[in-house]
Amino acid sequence: MHSLSLKAFGDVNAGARRCFPSEAGPRREWLNCSRELPRRNCRIVACSPEGNGGGGGGAGGGGGGEGKSSSLSSSSSGRSFPTRSQTYALLKQQMEVAAKSEDYKEAARIRDSLKLFEEEEPVLHLRRLIKDAVTDERFEDAAKYRDELKEIAPHLLLKCSSDATTLGIRVQVRSVYIEGRSQPSKRQYFFAYRIRITNNSDRPVQLLRRHWIITDGNGKVDNLWGIGVIGEQPVMLPRTSFEYSSACPLCTPSGRMEGDFEMKHVDKVSSPTFNVAIAPFSLSTLGDDSDAF
Repeated sequence: MHSLSLKAFGDVNAGARRCFPSEAGPRREWLNCSRELPRRNCRIVACSPEGNGGGGGGAGGGGGGEGKSSSLSSSSSGRSFPTRSQTYALLKQQMEVAAKSEDYKEAARIRDSLKLFEEEEPVLHLRRLIKDAVTDERFEDAAKYRDELKEIAPHLLLKCSSDATTLGIRVQVRSVYIEGRSQPSKRQYFFAYRIRITNNSDRPVQLLRRHWIITDGNGKVDNLWGIGVIGEQPVMLPRTSFEYSSACPLCTPSGRMEGDFEMKHVDKVSSPTFNVAIAPFSLSTLGDDSDAF
């Protein structure tokens, strides 16, 4: 499976940007969960292009598996029956398949099953109650439902988007679950994310390295380092931005990502490097109502 990388440079003040596919960027194989692997082990591999030294990318990859290839192993549960989150994701995938094949009767049946499932699933039910309470300005009720959700599923309080600024460099992220590339029955979940980096400072900067901290639904944490993003070490002039898309496969239906970019100012020789934070964001098959940037 290969990821599709998109890059865009834009002038923030002009309000326009060009977006084009990356033809020269390296192609990466993100997911290798084959039947030959032991059932309890799922290996995620980032394959690097030739001639690129330095760190590797793995799950999430930070937009590039530059450097030597590295791997990330995530243990999945050996239970014989899927979790409720897996069942929910599987139902949504089946409904999409039925709709695409124009089997609308089956799609309607699965839709009704999903509605019933949502009513019986505490997490989904509480999230809907929170949304309705906020819409009706019943904020006391919203706070109560939020506290209940925090007790049973604290990781789901994290949004599927984040926004952070460090020394004038703004990093925005939005993740989304890709049903078409996921196989819940095999505990394979594919998430895409898009990142926009905006230089709101008065000095040009260059992105040198990336560092990702990826936590799966079982609490397993992996740290990944790599050179640049999607095979590039972009330079951003003041008031310009750089965007790219990448992906992160998991063996659990939810998780989280956070990290930082190592950058330096390029207007002076021997400028020290500094880290720009990537605020935590969720990877979730349930998604949320976060707006795309």
